[in-house]
Amino acid sequence: MEDLLVTLEKRFQANSMRHPDVSWEAVATALSRDPQALKSITAMEATGGEPDVVTFPGVEGIVFVDCAAESPKLRRSLCYDQEALEKRKANKPVGSAKAWAAEHSVALLTVEQYHDLQAFGPFDQKTSSWVETTPVVREQGGALFGDYRYGTTFIYHNGADSYYASRGFRVMYVIAMM
Repeated sequence: MEDLLVTLEKRFQANSMRHPDVSWEAVATALSRDPQALKSITAMEATGGEPDVVTFPGVEGIVFVDCAAESPKLRRSLCYDQEALEKRKANKPVGSAKAWAAEHSVALLTVEQYHDLQAFGPFDQKTSSWVETTPVVREQGGALFGDYRYGTTFIYHNGADSYYASRGFRVMYVIAMM
């Protein structure tokens, strides 16, 4: 656990533009008060997410987000959710983005948060990432994903049961401030 804290602090110090009004002391204190935080952030780190603190408009607390340049390597080739996984008849992937997120007590980024993250990037110039999908789109069998190409953040749609070696997902964990 000490190694993770050292890694997080180094990343935090190296990327201060992601969290200009947050101190490492505040982060360390928040981490010490939330036992689930280190479990979730460990899973993010172990799968290649390179979590760092990010300030998102409208999100209160200490927000850890996957900040790897590309979608986390060990979270790719998964369909969107469990329903899509179960409907897939052939060549099923090993799991789904939403199930992994639920298992690790994290949340997929919303479309707005994905756009906000790009202000600190660019991210996903060669990959793409599933994002939280509206019920209207999901009820019709679709799911949303984003990437960054040609200097622009794009949000697209695909069948929720699709999966690609270059598509993963980004998540966040929010530590409430006391």
